[in-house]
Amino acid sequence: MTRTPASKAAAAADALLDWLASQSPAMGRRDGAALPPPDAELPHAAWPIGSPAATALPGIALPAWPPIRPGPGADTEAVLAQAAPLRLPHTDWLYHHLTVTGPADRVATFARAAAGAGVIPWQLDLDRLAEDVFHALIAPPAPQQRSLSLAGARILADQLCAAVATRHALAVAQVGRSRACRFDLHALLPVPAALLHGGPDDPAALAWLWTHWGTTEALRHVRPIHDGVPDGPPLQPSEAVFRVSFWAADWTPWRALARLADQWPALRFTLQPRYDAT
Repeated sequence: MTRTPASKAAAAADALLDWLASQSPAMGRRDGAALPPPDAELPHAAWPIGSPAATALPGIALPAWPPIRPGPGADTEAVLAQAAPLRLPHTDWLYHHLTVTGPADRVATFARAAAGAGVIPWQLDLDRLAEDVFHALIAPPAPQQRSLSLAGARILADQLCAAVATRHALAVAQVGRSRACRFDLHALLPVPAALLHGGPDDPAALAWLWTHWGTTEALRHVRPIHDGVPDGPPLQPSEAVFRVSFWAADWTPWRALARLADQWPALRFTLQPRYDAT
């Protein structure tokens, strides 16, 4: 199948973001910058699977973490360390099964509330991204050698950032409209609008995500589970079940599930890390 110029640009943007994420931390994380459409298939065959303990909710106790309020002149690295102590330099994607059971009407209401685009509508700093890309192209880390002129690097950086902006705009436009993602944390526990303006690398945004979700990225590969035996006790005749699988960044999103269990007391939440990715 012949690839269009737009698809080639999008693929180049994705490859660039993956490459940037592997470079020096000073360049900043960009793995959340360009998000695919909500129903797009994301390559996860190479994502390593971690080994957190299984978590059954409700009944989980949140530790008394102090609130994080970065002030003017705050040390960004110190705030990041406090905000997300388990955020890895290279994201470790963990596979989970989630089972929600309870009265059929409450489960149906929860399923409607949980559906969304699967996207956090960050506002990206495209000028900064363009500069990061430009400097990466003109001063690649050893043993790589620069192969572009300054003018060529500037043109390529601008083109790639334009592709990133296009993909991101398409994804963000689905927020509030698409229900393709069956379990969308932003639909259930939305990131405050004021934090969205800071972008995915902002210390205050990361602090909020860690405090309220327990993971610093949107869930990926959310899929309904239609077969197998649900985790947890057998269903009663008047009960229904909601089951999905997903991949979470670096850690089980136990903080989000604890809050959801508190908000939906009639439902039982069982979250199970899976190591067979099935």
